[in-house]
Amino acid sequence: MTQHADIIITNAQVYTVDRGQPWAEAVAVRGNKILFVGSAVDANDLRGPRTEVIDGGGHTLLPGFIDTHYHLLHGSLGLDAAQLRGARSLPDLGETLRVYAQTNPNLEWILGRQVVYNIIRPDQPLDRHFLDRYVPDRPVFLTAFDGHTYWANTEALRRGGILHGREDVGPNSEIVMDPTTGMATGELREPPAARTVRELIPPADEARKRTLLRKGLQQAAELGVTSAHNMDGSDEQLRLYAALADTDELTLRVYVPMDVKPHTAPEDLEQAVAWTREFNEGLLRTGCVKFFMDGVLESYTALMVDDYADDAGNRGSALFEAEHFNRMAAAADKLGLQIFVHACGDGAVRRTLDGYAHAQQVNGARDSRHRIEHIEVVHPDDIPRFAQLGVIAAMQPLHAPLHSKDADIWPHRAGRARWQYSFAWETLRQAGARLAYGSDWPVVSQDPLLGIHAALNRRIWQAADPHQAQTLDNIIRGYTLDAAYAEFQEDQKGMLRTGMLADLVLLSTDLFAAAPEDVEMIRPVLTMCDGRIVYR
Repeated sequence: MTQHADIIITNAQVYTVDRGQPWAEAVAVRGNKILFVGSAVDANDLRGPRTEVIDGGGHTLLPGFIDTHYHLLHGSLGLDAAQLRGARSLPDLGETLRVYAQTNPNLEWILGRQVVYNIIRPDQPLDRHFLDRYVPDRPVFLTAFDGHTYWANTEALRRGGILHGREDVGPNSEIVMDPTTGMATGELREPPAARTVRELIPPADEARKRTLLRKGLQQAAELGVTSAHNMDGSDEQLRLYAALADTDELTLRVYVPMDVKPHTAPEDLEQAVAWTREFNEGLLRTGCVKFFMDGVLESYTALMVDDYADDAGNRGSALFEAEHFNRMAAAADKLGLQIFVHACGDGAVRRTLDGYAHAQQVNGARDSRHRIEHIEVVHPDDIPRFAQLGVIAAMQPLHAPLHSKDADIWPHRAGRARWQYSFAWETLRQAGARLAYGSDWPVVSQDPLLGIHAALNRRIWQAADPHQAQTLDNIIRGYTLDAAYAEFQEDQKGMLRTGMLADLVLLSTDLFAAAPEDVEMIRPVLTMCDGRIVYR
């Protein structure tokens, strides 16, 4: 007896990412699995009285996008803050804050996010005095687009007890002080420096968290994102996502690593193992841990092999000393956990690779699929080590400026000598590394099509640099099958193949016929996750 499909999408340019059958005309879905991939004529045989047939209009149908670096709760909770990425100058930023404060008179704190560094100038600093002029009566707390630098006004610093600084700020962190007055300027580098202020910000209650999470999930669905690797996992987040799953409100598959801090003890890693037993099926999975090795180049908190180009003698620093990370990596690896490590500077990348090599030496080689996140700079000596150690390069196309002239302050920090090894997607690929792509939302947009546009249109920064732009096939694989591989799910998703999970996205046009410069204009028109249409 013929099994009828629940949904058939036909008359589409189906790019399956399955090299055995890369192209098709139709996909049929039953339950949460793909029932058929093939011709429109054969798909019609699966049509029953209750089958919904969707005309693809000759547009591209892909596996659902998998974002391998994402902050679901953090990004969602920021959706009601003042959005500052669009500010093109400090006065523009100040005016945005002033209007936001006036529009929200009952808010105790004025919060803003997505500040870009290049609007700050030596003759016009973003400091507490500037913020006081626009919002003098309430505490103000702003976050840079990358989440590594914060700015607070005088009232926020006073409440946090750091207006006059603080001893023992924390590793790789700084409360920037004015040498003339001996008081804090308002700039706080890295989360530990801002801790006492952040702890005072009234947290969203459970109802508000759920409301904002629904908003974040809806945005993901509208952008064709069907899976995300949530980079700042906690027990609270897991249980919040699980509660949404229980009420069928979780419209995104979420892979959650345990957040490991420098003070985390090796025995604390058992918590991640316990989570694996509790959360390891359906839309919510775990089985991994996340470390921060360093900060970012913009604030000189990324760990470099050699000096910063614009600050001689400064090589940044790290949250984990080499021996400490080696010990923790070996402990996590021994427990069978996958390890993710934030590493922007080439020194941090090297220290992480050394830790993975140490874990292999101590525990023996296995299919660990340990990852390094970001890899904004890599030293040439370390490029072949990714393939040698089986380490995945988890990178974010929107982090790389299309051209050095379009950039923030990043190219000046790195310096021209490092440009050829900066955001080195193709260099790593040619050396045998497997790349998996993501956004780092809310650092940048979670829109995968903007990421695809950035990867296709990347230009060299200087004549001698290698080309790092990606082919359309490679960038799609990085957002689908290779991203699934990066979470041990390549046999479940990332391709359109019979028996795979029914996660897919239908686009507004034929992606493969579009000019590379026009890709950013393409939108999803339908998103399916787990066999359910979550956006149409």
